[in-house]
Amino acid sequence: MKIELGWFFEDLEGLSDLFEEFPWDPLKKLKEYLCDTINFTLPREIPLDEPLQKGYFLTIEGEVLPLNEVLIKEKGVAEFKGERLEGAILFPGAILRGRKILLKKGAFVEAGAVLAEPALIGEYTEIRHCAYIRGALWAGKGVVIGHTTEVKNSIFFSGAKAPHFAYVGDSIIGKEVNLGAGTKLANLKFTKKEIIIEFEGRKYHTGLRKMGAIIGDYSQTGCNSVLQPGTLLGKRSFVFPGVVPPAGVYPPRTRLK
Repeated sequence: MKIELGWFFEDLEGLSDLFEEFPWDPLKKLKEYLCDTINFTLPREIPLDEPLQKGYFLTIEGEVLPLNEVLIKEKGVAEFKGERLEGAILFPGAILRGRKILLKKGAFVEAGAVLAEPALIGEYTEIRHCAYIRGALWAGKGVVIGHTTEVKNSIFFSGAKAPHFAYVGDSIIGKEVNLGAGTKLANLKFTKKEIIIEFEGRKYHTGLRKMGAIIGDYSQTGCNSVLQPGTLLGKRSFVFPGVVPPAGVYPPRTRLK
């Protein structure tokens, strides 16, 4: 039996080119893909590598406005000199590392958050206080990456949330997934050898030394759970609080207690 993408994702949200055969394929080329497809760079007015001294409203047309000079009407919408504008917010204290960062309408980056390139931040996505984004992030619509959550080389499909104290390394998080506080998606074995997936008597060589978890749509992890490198969790599954299940392939609607 083959490991099917349909076990994990209902909609690839425009990323079908990254999924060639196996669910982990995008992790091999996500950074390159983002660098090639993000045709926007942060304007020169926005300083890099230091906490922002003031906030900015970035219009979807690329204009940069001081945040204290606009009136926020609703999420993603502001008024400036009587004109209605749509855009994203960079709050004072946020730190940007690199200009190949695209924030779509309604997205915001809060104080203390570090956001490194390349990164695509979808509509209404929240990068909250002290999140640490180490680059190569694709985040869909309505994603939450929260307080002290660390992320690198990962995909968050729309509505996915890692709101508190999580580590998400080299992972793909499905639609509307919720990672409970303290969830860790470990991505490197003690041996530091290639991640090999074993399923139905067959070994799949991923070609990856670092690979976290593939978590299917609508799944949830409980607080302080840990998924081992090379864990594939099917749609609508649950990992109960504090559980550390063995790495492997778990079909949809699995309950790990």
